[in-house]
Amino acid sequence: MKKTYNELHITPDSSVYPLFLDFIMSLSDEALEENDGSIILRSEEDLEMLLFGVETFAKELSAALGHEITVETKLLVKENEDWISQYRNSIQPLHVDDLYIRPSWVESIEGKKNIIIDPALAFGSGHHETTYGCLLLLQKYVKKGTELLDVGCGSGILSIAACKCGAIVDLCDTDEQATASAIENFKLNHEKFNRIWTGSVQKREKEYDIVVANIIADVLIMLASDLQKAVKKDGLLILSGILDKYVDRVEQKFSSMKLVEKYQKEEWFTLVLQRN
Repeated sequence: MKKTYNELHITPDSSVYPLFLDFIMSLSDEALEENDGSIILRSEEDLEMLLFGVETFAKELSAALGHEITVETKLLVKENEDWISQYRNSIQPLHVDDLYIRPSWVESIEGKKNIIIDPALAFGSGHHETTYGCLLLLQKYVKKGTELLDVGCGSGILSIAACKCGAIVDLCDTDEQATASAIENFKLNHEKFNRIWTGSVQKREKEYDIVVANIIADVLIMLASDLQKAVKKDGLLILSGILDKYVDRVEQKFSSMKLVEKYQKEEWFTLVLQRN
């Protein structure tokens, strides 16, 4: 073990936090920590190239979205210690009604729907407000035999939760590493999906009772037509990843659907809409 290690702190705009998280996970297989809107990576290897990649990604994203995306970065050199054990001890399991989301090194709770997600390997562990809102609402609306599509599945946590509630699940993500992560997490949780693909909602082959999309507001708006078409008549569309300042824009874009429920946790919204 080396005497020192490198620690990189990345704090992007909250509106694009999931995009930065996915991007960083695609570049590095190092363990990471999420802490109050910051992403922290630790490694004995040099992190300068990763830092350069994050700063370049911010510039490219600014150009693509047409407005400036800021990201604060800090690269530190620290004395080495058993930070992997410290990291594991810092990860707390999560209760969301009948669901219990835990890392693999934490014991299960009998009588709960246990979901194992290791944060160091995942694109979503349930602790973010948007994922929490989806987990809460899925338990309310998913019934046995519900056909569900998870758009932008990430770690697969929402799809696994839906399976635990009795759903028949399809899932997709534009990031191949995300779909690979979801497949592994399904195996880890001894659950089965119906179909998974790398790509977006346009590649679907049917309509669903419930479509869930936990992405960001700009992408939800961009995919609005395809997301609505993926829902059966009288079916539900669950949208999350929506900051409070964008919620009116999203509601307006999906105004042809009936607003069934509007859940808020901190500054994040999750909407439940019904296709007329």
